Amino acid sequence: MKRLFCLAAIAAALMGQSISAQAAGVEFAVGGTSDSTMTYRLGMNFDWDKSWLQSDVGRLTGYWSGAYTYWEGDKTSSNNSLSFSPVFVYEFAGQSVKPYVEAGIGAAFFSNTEYEDNKIGGSFQFEDRIGFGLRFNGGHEVGIRATHYSNAGLSSDNDGVESYALHYTMPL
Repeated sequence: MKRLFCLAAIAAALMGQSISAQAAGVEFAVGGTSDSTMTYRLGMNFDWDKSWLQSDVGRLTGYWSGAYTYWEGDKTSSNNSLSFSPVFVYEFAGQSVKPYVEAGIGAAFFSNTEYEDNKIGGSFQFEDRIGFGLRFNGGHEVGIRATHYSNAGLSSDNDGVESYALHYTMPL
């Protein structure tokens, strides 16, 4: 657990260095897993402030995501994770509402190597995500996201876990 707090402090310091140069948002999410585990996520997002493949249809952009997730299980004790991920976003053109799709791969660190009846093999996990949603003028965003955590075979125990969540992001 001490490692998680050290990593959180380092991530916060690094994010604090870039907050003045980039648009930032606070993310709130609530979801669940197939094992009836509720998840609650609080995160910070930092836009890359870059666009690629811009056209009348939309543009490719992205953001850095750092988050804390609380995993509330019904069979065993809870779990906690810290994650950091680059996320690519294709934002479709629109006036006041812009639909988007997103995908990213990053890293997560869990406080326990088990949740419910699953053994994830170690604290380090990869975080893969895919989602879609709506961005509104003023920087507010709502969406749905599927996130998969796995150690990619780095440990013999690799049950992995998926979380499906609704999220809301508000600008800072």
